[in-house]
Amino acid sequence: MKKTLVAFDFDGTLTTKDSFIEFVKFSKGKRSFYCGFLLFSPVLVAMKLRIIANWRVKQWIISYFFKGMNSETFNTYCTAFIPTINAMLRHETIAKLKEYQKNACEVCIVSASVENWVQAWAQSMGILTLNVLATQLEITNNTLTGRLHSKNCYGQEKVNRLLLTFPFRENYRLVAYGDSSGDKELLNFADEAHWISK
Repeated sequence: MKKTLVAFDFDGTLTTKDSFIEFVKFSKGKRSFYCGFLLFSPVLVAMKLRIIANWRVKQWIISYFFKGMNSETFNTYCTAFIPTINAMLRHETIAKLKEYQKNACEVCIVSASVENWVQAWAQSMGILTLNVLATQLEITNNTLTGRLHSKNCYGQEKVNRLLLTFPFRENYRLVAYGDSSGDKELLNFADEAHWISK
């Protein structure tokens, strides 16, 4: 029999809130968060209108808040952020994830969110680090440059990243969970797709 691979989106599927927004609040404080996002409000509107690519806006925001931060300091914030993630989990979807684990299915997370805090949380759930396919940040000399190291893991890039890690598609049955337009390609690629309603 083919093995079963279960791919979960993170924000909005496993959580009830956007982890990127919550991480900025957590690591930089609410005052800095609101000042920064007020500054970026015109480009956020342009992104919603599809005038500016979402990866570009994400990179600008990451650069504004985190450029120059030591990578160890950043990862410490990511580990400390786990309880905040746990407080915003979507319990029905988490129950399904745990059931798949109990049934010896391979579980992965495919997310446009930042790899560092998704990995930290996933490890606490017994999910392999290599099975976290998310957006990677560029680090030079142990310092965040403010740029993305990988493509934004969104849309077709979710399928591309999945196939890089699990290339022999004929050898597994793919089950996918998502909640937004950025998950549609992954859901269409799956043998069994689950749409999470808000």
